[in-house]
Amino acid sequence: MTVLEQPAILKQHLIDAAICIRCGACEAACPVKAISHDSNNYVVDAAICDMQMSCLPVCPTGAIDSWRMVARAKPYTLEEQFSWYELPEELTAAQLADAGVDESALAGDGARADETLAQAEASAQSAAFDPTQPGTGAAPVSLNATTPPWSAAHAYTNLYGARAAEKSITATVTGSVRVTEVGTEYDTHHIILDFGAMPFPVLEGQSIGIIPPGVDAKGKPHHARQYSIASPRNGERPGYNNVSLTIKRVLEDHQGNPVRGVASNYMCDLKVGDRVEVIGPFGSTFLMPNHPRSNIIMICTGTGSAPMRAMTEWRRRLRKSGKFEGGKLMLFFGARTKEELPYFGPLQSLPKDFIDIHFGFSRTPNQPKKYVQDLLRERAADVAPLLQDPNTFIYVCGLKSMEEGVLLALRDVAQGAGQNWDEIGARLKREGRLHLETY
Repeated sequence: MTVLEQPAILKQHLIDAAICIRCGACEAACPVKAISHDSNNYVVDAAICDMQMSCLPVCPTGAIDSWRMVARAKPYTLEEQFSWYELPEELTAAQLADAGVDESALAGDGARADETLAQAEASAQSAAFDPTQPGTGAAPVSLNATTPPWSAAHAYTNLYGARAAEKSITATVTGSVRVTEVGTEYDTHHIILDFGAMPFPVLEGQSIGIIPPGVDAKGKPHHARQYSIASPRNGERPGYNNVSLTIKRVLEDHQGNPVRGVASNYMCDLKVGDRVEVIGPFGSTFLMPNHPRSNIIMICTGTGSAPMRAMTEWRRRLRKSGKFEGGKLMLFFGARTKEELPYFGPLQSLPKDFIDIHFGFSRTPNQPKKYVQDLLRERAADVAPLLQDPNTFIYVCGLKSMEEGVLLALRDVAQGAGQNWDEIGARLKREGRLHLETY
């Protein structure tokens, strides 16, 4: 379509600031860098966005799935979007006419805009890593599965929040314990929240939003912060309506200056009996499989261990009750030092025939740096057969910087065993078996 043939109306892609939890997943997923952010909002540049829709499946709240009909010549600017605290109302026909859209174009061009959007969404849903493209030596992209495992339980999402009947839910702190050794740069806590009689069903791999009290520098209420759930579906304490979180606050920056994050500091200072405002739950794809033959490879760093703890504990409870047979668990867990690794003690006590655990530390004095991707290559003989097994599911959670290294390591493991990584990668994504949650 030439510029002259383009419809006068644009269905502009926007982000709903009222429910966005500023997790950054959309910006990381956008292949054309159309999404950016400031201290207030995440925004979409209409001049760059080409409707690939890679951002839609990664958004935990649905804030990214927002649209407004505008005159193509006068889309909402980045400056306008950065200033929003909620989406503007739909423009009326009169307002569109004032922007240069004549009445005859409203019906026809509006329908064409809707059709273009529908086609883009359908294309995004069916998109997968193209196995016909030869390897380039770089880490493959778009391998993150956008569908959950076939045997995953049904996930309830957005029960509480801006688009729900209940705007938030209040939970009570029933436990808070430090899960890393004492240090000056970090402070990681295991925090338990109880919802009482209010329904809050969750699954392993989901997350919630915590709304810190008070206001920001602009006098506006703080945005919610997202945290992965660290407990299994039947509660931190089995049979109780509670969840646990793994929260790390940084105490010093790289120059040794004291720092205090708004939400992490608030959460780590909570005492038993304190009340917390919660929204969610979020997440419908990063879910563990339920069928008994499933193998799970978990790769994480730091507090990325939260969903892995949830999955491991649920599998442990099933095994203890005699309701699970077969299926391997492998955990590759990285941290700067042993002292910074959450749950180090409890992980050491898990039976070796239940879970195969490998730790990698990058800042141990007088020791070479070792990262999770190094651990994967070291265990290539055990990982390679699992890559070929249709019952294997892979979960990666932690810092964004680890993602490329992990994918390259998986590629090397496959190729070292004579496997075609392009085919395996495409199959893992298509079948909902490779899930990446990095930040």
